[in-house]
Amino acid sequence: MELVIGRVAKSHGIRGEIVVEVRTDSPELRFADGAVLTGRRPREKNTQTYTVAASRNHSGRLLVRLQGVNDRTAADELRGTLFLIDSADVEPSDDPDEFYDHELEGLAVRTVGGEDVGTIAEVLHAPGGELLSVKAPDGREILIPFVTAIVPDIDVAGGVVTVDPPDGLLDPE
Repeated sequence: MELVIGRVAKSHGIRGEIVVEVRTDSPELRFADGAVLTGRRPREKNTQTYTVAASRNHSGRLLVRLQGVNDRTAADELRGTLFLIDSADVEPSDDPDEFYDHELEGLAVRTVGGEDVGTIAEVLHAPGGELLSVKAPDGREILIPFVTAIVPDIDVAGGVVTVDPPDGLLDPE
């Protein structure tokens, strides 16, 4: 399974640098000088490899220069490119309250009373916090805020996430 570690937001300057939206806890390792990245451009299925020529933080953003991307035009063509790694290359977290998206996706969701809610299809990273996108048995999508008050228990090994939803959260619209 592929995990996204970054996305090209836009070009920066005229020498081919790109602004990368970081989606990894270790950008200093993943985007280090000489690192080889696997990228998939928007609307393409095939991947391509890129080598990091240089990277730096600038005003809270990660700027990356890739070998062979030497001007703004070439950098603009990379907009939307996703940088990927294989989930097998990721060590499990030591923190029992931290989870990678791929560890949660596919888990069954049940209420504290044992009622089947559905299956986690995706973890969404919204500006206000994370949401669990759950596919209900009837096919609809239920968005559940990923906070301890609503998601009190996660058993990755057992394949179950327990939720204690407030009134109305699981009701169809």
